[in-house]
Formats: sequence, structure tokens, C-alpha cells
Amino acid sequence: MYENIDEEEFAEKLAADDNAVLLDVRTQQEWDSGYIKDAILLDFFNPEFPKEVEKLDKAKNYYIYCRSGNRSGQACGLMEGMGFTGELYNLEGGVMAWTGDLEE
Repeated sequence: MYENIDEEEFAEKLAADDNAVLLDVRTQQEWDSGYIKDAILLDFFNPEFPKEVEKLDKAKNYYIYCRSGNRSGQACGLMEGMGFTGELYNLEGGVMAWTGDLEE
């Protein structure tokens, strides 16, 4: 079961997790306005999204965010259904709640 966690917990867990993958499920246009360092872009609205997710290592821990936390929550649910065995974390409030630095 995935967990919705706030920005502080998200940042702490991510920093301490050597099995972590950071996923940004926003659009390319949203990504271009700034993203969290080391994130991988996988556009949730892309019809190929499920195929791209299927290629990911199911044993990794995934830290997932979007603009507001809605798409990333849906992505977490999808990944659960696809048999991901690692931890799944959704950033509550998405990148709009992120107070850390953003890359450009």
C-alpha cells in the first residue's frame, strides 16, 4: 500500500534511501518550469505511461510527485496493481508544496 507523506518526510526518506528512485509524473511543459534534483520524468498523461512503468525495477522504492499530488497518487495505485514490491511514496501537495530547490 502506498503512503501519502508530506514534503519534510518525503525529503528525509528520499535522502536516506539508497534504493530510491524519484519519479516526476508531470508533463514536459511542467517539468521545464522546474523539477526536483535527480528526478526521472515519466508523463502520466502519455499513452505509453503504463509500458514505461512496466520497464522499471519493481524492487526499488519510488518517491513520486506531480503538480498537486493527484496524478502521483494515481501512479502509485497503478504501480501497486502492477506488482511493485518496494515502498511507494506520494508527495502530498505535489511540487506546489515543495519548498526545497528546483532544478531548471
